[in-house]
Amino acid sequence: MSAVLREEAPALATRPRGLPGLQDIEHAARVVYREFQATPQYRWGLSSRRLGTDCWIKHENHTPVGAFKIRGGLTYFDALKTRGQLPAAVVSATRGNHGQSMGWAARAHGVACTIVVPRGNSLEKNAAMRALGVTLVEHGEDFQESREHALQLSGESGAHMVPSFHADLLSGVSTYWWEFMLAVPQLDVVYVPIGQGSGACSAIAAKLALKRKLRIVGVVSAHAITYAESLAAGRVVEAPVTTQLADGMACRIADQKALDILAPHLDHIVQVTDSEVAQAMRDLYADTHNVAEGAGAASFAAAMQEREQLRGQVVGTTLCGGNVDAMVFADLLAAGR
Repeated sequence: MSAVLREEAPALATRPRGLPGLQDIEHAARVVYREFQATPQYRWGLSSRRLGTDCWIKHENHTPVGAFKIRGGLTYFDALKTRGQLPAAVVSATRGNHGQSMGWAARAHGVACTIVVPRGNSLEKNAAMRALGVTLVEHGEDFQESREHALQLSGESGAHMVPSFHADLLSGVSTYWWEFMLAVPQLDVVYVPIGQGSGACSAIAAKLALKRKLRIVGVVSAHAITYAESLAAGRVVEAPVTTQLADGMACRIADQKALDILAPHLDHIVQVTDSEVAQAMRDLYADTHNVAEGAGAASFAAAMQEREQLRGQVVGTTLCGGNVDAMVFADLLAAGR
């Protein structure tokens, strides 16, 4: 399912307030590259044949925490340190990858880190956060309830609350889209999963910074449609979350700041079902032998849904995370036989 949001925007659109510019992204890249180098992007032959056109995949599953979020954590803490505002402790909420990002960066800066996750969260993501020194708190039935509890803990303890969407996170996340667009300048369209919006807003930032004309398509879970509904309505619309597979996209309430950036710059939104995501996870493993978590396979699932319209175009997708529990992935592969 897809919905057109706008007419094609001018190639040199004005940069929205709060988005990093080219110098900001280049500085952020220097911060990120202290920890790891640029991740690869490949034109996979089997995936291109499956899609029916040139398909490039950006491998953010190759970062030290297996997902793109680490980039934002590094630049967020660097900005705090630069401003002389580095706290003794931070608290945040996550379904996993943002929490690993916070844990990695907090450890590097000697800052205590508490992360709130919903009950029933991924066991392996929880274990990965604890391995980074995170104090893990399980509270709530979904991300929104965890976020509200994290705010409460911040108020009670005085710890700095790290949001899931912030300009200092965007500058770091933008580096991966900047890398992708520099490496593959011929891209016609990219598909970007939307959880809280940092990935899609960062793709917009990189596009504007590099003055590219490519189209950016947002991807949401068909079982977590707050961003689709909110963009259609022009205001925040709460929507229930029922996805069992795409936990990285399991957002119940959209962020208004993200909506303000996305609305004029997304070409359209595609909704992908859990079954489409599961098939994309199997396809990506068969084609590339890389493991994708649900949100990490969503952009390829969306491109496959629209493959008839993509003939002759150069398509960019992002394997933005590979942190899926082993038994979940094993069952998924077995179900596809």
